[in-house]
Amino acid sequence: MNRLNIEEFKEAKKLPLVVVLDNVRSLYNVGSVFRTCDAFRIEMLCLCGITACPPNNEIHKTALGAEDSVEWKYFESTLDCVGWLRNEAYTIISIEQCEGSTMLHEFILDRSKRYAVVMGNEVKGVQQEVIDNSDGCLEIPQFGTKHSMNVSVTTGMIIWEVAKQFIVNN
Repeated sequence: MNRLNIEEFKEAKKLPLVVVLDNVRSLYNVGSVFRTCDAFRIEMLCLCGITACPPNNEIHKTALGAEDSVEWKYFESTLDCVGWLRNEAYTIISIEQCEGSTMLHEFILDRSKRYAVVMGNEVKGVQQEVIDNSDGCLEIPQFGTKHSMNVSVTTGMIIWEVAKQFIVNN
C-alpha cells in the first residue's frame, strides 16, 4: 500500500498546514485528529489548554500510532499558540460560525502562504478572543436541524479542502 514508516514520514514534504485544537475535551477526538493529520501529512498539530497530550491510552486508541508520526506541540493557552504561529508567518483561520465568516466552498487558498486552522471545543467552539486574533473564519455550510458537527469530522473536512487546493488540484 506504499505506506511510509515513521522516519520516512518525518522526512517527507508536508502540507503547509498546522491544526490547532482549542480546549478539545475528548481524547478520542484528539486521537482521531492525530490520525487525520498523519493521513494528509500536515506540518504540525498544536494542542492547547485542556486538550490532552500523548502519551495517553485513549488518544492512542483512535490515533493508532499517529501520535508518534505527527509533530505536535503543547501550549497552555490557545492565544499563546496563535501568537507563536503569527510570529512564524502563518495565516490563522478559525473554524467557526460567526459574522463575516467565509463558507468553505468559497475559500481560495494562496499557495504562497502557510495556514493554521483553529478547531474549537466540542461545546463552546473557538474562544472569542482567539477568533478576534485570527485572520478570518471559515464556516462549513450545514442544511439540517443541527448547527454543529463533531470536531474530528470537521477537522477532516477542513484538512481535505486544504489538501485539495494545495495538492490534488495542483
